[in-house]
Amino acid sequence: MFSRWLFCLVVLSFAIQSKAEYKVAIAHLISTNVTGRILFTEVDGGVLVTGNITGLPEGNYGFHIHQLGDITTCDTTGAHFNPDDTDHGGQNHTVRHVGDLGNIAFVGGDTAIANVRILDTVIALTGRNSIVGRALVLHEGEDDLGQGGHESSLTTGNAGGRVACGVIGIMFPVDPWNSAGIAAPSLSILAAVAFFAIYDLY
Repeated sequence: MFSRWLFCLVVLSFAIQSKAEYKVAIAHLISTNVTGRILFTEVDGGVLVTGNITGLPEGNYGFHIHQLGDITTCDTTGAHFNPDDTDHGGQNHTVRHVGDLGNIAFVGGDTAIANVRILDTVIALTGRNSIVGRALVLHEGEDDLGQGGHESSLTTGNAGGRVACGVIGIMFPVDPWNSAGIAAPSLSILAAVAFFAIYDLY
């Protein structure tokens, strides 16, 4: 009897966990020339960064998370988000800032567009490396990923000024992300648990 109840509890716990919703954050990049909408979606293995940006000529441009969500101007977003106090690097480098997402490429000639798709294993939407409430910043030049030998290579990638920025905010779900809310299990799971419970009464 005890083993059946233990089985029921394990199944119910798995059902509740499997119904948990992935979180999605969003940032709108808006400036005189630049327009973009970027989503940050929790996936297995990290955060998927997707979206489209228009308004710059063809080329590669630095793309980073900055520490402050103050977009009075893009300069008020502070430095790169870097809680580990490390050197700047590329998105796939062992040594990097948490906020280092490398470069995005604008392609398409006179109507260039950047189609962004980055899977990152360092940034997060909750916890110590959470980027929610911070700023996404697009720079005017290419990030040298810390390899350029310039005096600012190890701090900013020598990516130049900031041409657009936006606060990273909650998009989905609407419930508080720091709550301990429990998602309801499916009716089929509840029915199975009820069956075993009734069976044990006889």
